[in-house]
Amino acid sequence: MVQVIKNANVLNQEGELERKTILIEEGKIKTIADPESEIVRNAEKSAQNVTDASGKLVIPGLIDMHVHLREPGFEHKETIETGARSAAQGGFTTIACMPNTRPVTDTPEVVELVLNKAKEADLVKVLPYAAITKNELGRELTDFAALKAAGAIGFTDDGVGVQNAQMMKDAMSLAASMDMPVIAHCEDDSLVVGGYVTEGEFSKRHGIKGIPNESEAIHVGRDILLAEATGVHYHVCHVSTEQSVRLIRLAKSIGIKVTAEVCPHHLVLSDEDIPGMDANWKMNPPLRSPRDVQACIEGLLDGTLDMIVTDHAPHSEEEKAKGMELAPFGIVGFETAFPLLYTKFVETGLWTLDFLVKRMTTDPARVFRLDTGKLEAGAPADLTMIDLGEEKAVDPATFATKGRNTPFTGWKLKGWPVQTWVDGKSVWNNTLQQ
Repeated sequence: MVQVIKNANVLNQEGELERKTILIEEGKIKTIADPESEIVRNAEKSAQNVTDASGKLVIPGLIDMHVHLREPGFEHKETIETGARSAAQGGFTTIACMPNTRPVTDTPEVVELVLNKAKEADLVKVLPYAAITKNELGRELTDFAALKAAGAIGFTDDGVGVQNAQMMKDAMSLAASMDMPVIAHCEDDSLVVGGYVTEGEFSKRHGIKGIPNESEAIHVGRDILLAEATGVHYHVCHVSTEQSVRLIRLAKSIGIKVTAEVCPHHLVLSDEDIPGMDANWKMNPPLRSPRDVQACIEGLLDGTLDMIVTDHAPHSEEEKAKGMELAPFGIVGFETAFPLLYTKFVETGLWTLDFLVKRMTTDPARVFRLDTGKLEAGAPADLTMIDLGEEKAVDPATFATKGRNTPFTGWKLKGWPVQTWVDGKSVWNNTLQQ
C-alpha cells in the first residue's frame, strides 16, 4: 500500500521548515521529496491514500519514555487501550510503561500480558519496563534475564526509590552484564515521610511538611557513583531539582554513562503557582521552587537532561477529590505535553521548534536505541501532524485518557496534534472532525 502525505512542513537538518511530500510504503518512509517532483506526481496517481498536510507541521512521532498505563490491576484509572489512545491523541507513537501495576511487572508473564494488550489495542508502540526488585519492595532482585527475554526494555522500581545501596549496585552490575539500562526513581524515603508538596513557599504558607530537594539529589548522587563503579547505563527519572541537575552535569563531564529526563510540569510550574489545596497540583516529584524550574530548563538546553517525558499518571476523579493530603500523586500528560511546551517556549522565542521536537523524538530514541524518532527514508512511518496555528483551551472532557487530573484546565495553548500514524497506519485523526 502506497500512501502520500503531501505539502507537509518538515524540519530539515538545519532546523528550518521546508515544504515536502512524504511517500509511505509497507509501513516505512519510502522517500521525502519536493511536492512538484516527478516521483511525487507518479506516487499520487497510484496511492491508495493521500493526505493534504498544507499548512501543517509533520514530525517524527513523539516518544514518551515514562508513562503509567495502570493495567493490570488499576483499570479504573486507565487501561493499556485508553492510555494508548490518549498517547495517539497527544501525538505520541512510542511509549514506555512503568511496572508499578498490580501485580507488579516483575515476571515474564506480566511483561507478556502488557505486550499482548498493546497488540490488541493496535494503536501506539508500547515498550514495557520491568521491576528491579520483586513487588518493588527492594528486598530481592527480579529475574533480569527472563524479563529481558520476555520483552522488557529496562529495569526500574519507579514509584519508589531503591533504598538499599547494595541492592542497587547489584542491580546495576547485573543489568550492565546484559547491556540493559537501569532507570531510577530517586527518592530517599527517610526524608519524605508525611510530605506531599515541596519544602518551600507553599508548604510554609500552609504549615505542612514539605519534601526537601535533597531527598531526590541524595539518590542521584549515590546512583551516579554506583553507575561509575558498574559501567551500567543509568537513567534518572523526572529530574526536578537544581542539585540533581548539577550532579548529572558533573557526572557527564567525567564520562559516566548517565542520562536523564524532565517533565513538562517541572519546566513550566513551581510550588509558587499552586493555587490552593487542589490535588490536581499534587505530583511526585512535587513542583519545586522557581530556581529549580530554571535549573531544569538550563539543564535541558545544555544537554544535561536528554529528553522530555510526561510521567502520565492517571487517577480517578474520586481519588483526586480526597484533597491534597490524601489523594495519590500524579497528573495526566499525554494530550497537553506538546502544545504546552510549544506555547510556553517556542512561541515565546525561548526555544526553537527544532529543539523541542528533538527532545521529544530524536533524543529519547538515541538514548534508548530505538529505530524510531527519525524523518528519513527507511525509517518506520511513525509520524505526527501538528497544527501550530490552532489555539484552544485545555478541556479534560475531551481527553481520551480516563484521567482528568491536570493542573492545566482552561489554559489556552497552541500547537495541537491533529493526526498520528504508526507504521503508516493512521491511529488518530482529528482533521475528520474539523
